Amino acid sequence: MWAPQTAALTAAGYRVITPDLRGYGESPVLPGRAILADLADDLAALLAGLGIEHLVVGGVSMGGQIAMEVRLRHPGLVRALVLSDTSPVPETPDGAKFRRETAERLIAEGMRPYAEEVIDKMLAAHNVTAMPETAARVSAMMCATDPEGAAAALRGRAERPDYRPVLAGAAEPCLVLVGADDVYTPVAEAEALHALLPHSVLTVIEGAGHLPGLERPEAFNKALLDFLAGL
Repeated sequence: MWAPQTAALTAAGYRVITPDLRGYGESPVLPGRAILADLADDLAALLAGLGIEHLVVGGVSMGGQIAMEVRLRHPGLVRALVLSDTSPVPETPDGAKFRRETAERLIAEGMRPYAEEVIDKMLAAHNVTAMPETAARVSAMMCATDPEGAAAALRGRAERPDYRPVLAGAAEPCLVLVGADDVYTPVAEAEALHALLPHSVLTVIEGAGHLPGLERPEAFNKALLDFLAGL
């Protein structure tokens, strides 16, 4: 998902690490639940193994929540944060119930029915038809995911805590990004996140939905590179 940013960042001289989370890509699947704290600790262990002591941590959606969890659990690692199309608020009871039900649905049905159902929310609906290659790529990524891995992550996100207290006291710079047409985390939520963070910049990516880094990579990359250049 971060391939357009990886290309732009490495061309600009930055080192980029894009790990497969547990249960995703080539990382092993551990059935059950993968809470955000476990995912953050996985990343901290990876960084320790690579000898990296400070870095900019960024993520989209669930990845943004993992970045917030890294800031909560391993604050010494974080030089700056990049939070795209994500929310710091705790999961609601209804939301937790929906995530657990969806986890069971993925186990029963596989990934494809769900992927087909949500593609016009992952991307802005107008981009599904206007950008068929991008839509196909996102669908392929979702369908290639092991249902057990995706279900474990959903169960973990059902227990998502409140990140607002730790973010409200964050001294690090933060870039908040959001697609103007995001239906999962609308612009108003990004504005609230920006208002919460003492040292943040907000960039709204026009013509994009929940995955602006894929839908409008040029605009996303410019915001990211400008932010990094200012650190």
